[in-house]
Amino acid sequence: MKNIIEKSILYIFFTTGAAITLLAAYCMITVTEISYNYVIFQILGANTLIVLGLNLTHKFESTYAVLEYLLDTGYTIVILVVFGLIFDWYSAVPLWYLIFMGVVIYLTGVLINAVRNHNDLNEINKLLKKRKENDMNSVT
Repeated sequence: MKNIIEKSILYIFFTTGAAITLLAAYCMITVTEISYNYVIFQILGANTLIVLGLNLTHKFESTYAVLEYLLDTGYTIVILVVFGLIFDWYSAVPLWYLIFMGVVIYLTGVLINAVRNHNDLNEINKLLKKRKENDMNSVT
């Protein structure tokens, strides 16, 4: 349980930082003025809701990985659209860019998890191989 909470907090701050960075890049390119005082907390709230929701959707496994990714991406986009309506984000940032940000951040997280899982699998395989060698040596 503690590990899930720590990962969730890490993901929340990662996605919030990534969203603020992408938003700042958009504002620099388009010379858009945004008051960051409240927007940072709005983004933090949206990302908290997204991460908590994604944790719930991951409790239900599907045999179709593409379906899971579509569900996760769809959920992320819905939260961004709703928060955009509530906090009037569309007056400064267009809807397409919010969707782009959400998808890019989600895919970055998936890529990071894939690399981490690959490294973990390699480590487990090394440990299993070492254990098998130790078992063979103790038998002989």
